[in-house]
Amino acid sequence: MDRKILGSSEEKNNSFEKIYAVVRQIPRGTVATYGQIAALAGNRRWSRVVGFALHVNPDPDGIPCYRVVNRSGEVSSAFAFGGGNRQIELLENDGIPCPGGRVDLQKYQWKKFADTAF
Repeated sequence: MDRKILGSSEEKNNSFEKIYAVVRQIPRGTVATYGQIAALAGNRRWSRVVGFALHVNPDPDGIPCYRVVNRSGEVSSAFAFGGGNRQIELLENDGIPCPGGRVDLQKYQWKKFADTAF
């Protein structure tokens, strides 16, 4: 973890909790991007931190990290709970098609954005 982004472990835990709180809000049938989650959690530069937090997700059933994709709509090849194919499976179970491992962000991106982020 980059110390310039997050200093102490207490600061990291607080940041992860902010990220998890946002991810819990992503509605079924939609996805969000790492950058979008970062901005909604309070720091638009936390995209990588979002990735770290989701990789160590303590509650996969309650924190739907599979609904987070990159800025191009691509699923993660290193998805923490079973690889990219598992993320595709979970998204498709939510009603989100993923042809070629990519989500159509125009159609499926969660429409919530931080007021000052974009």
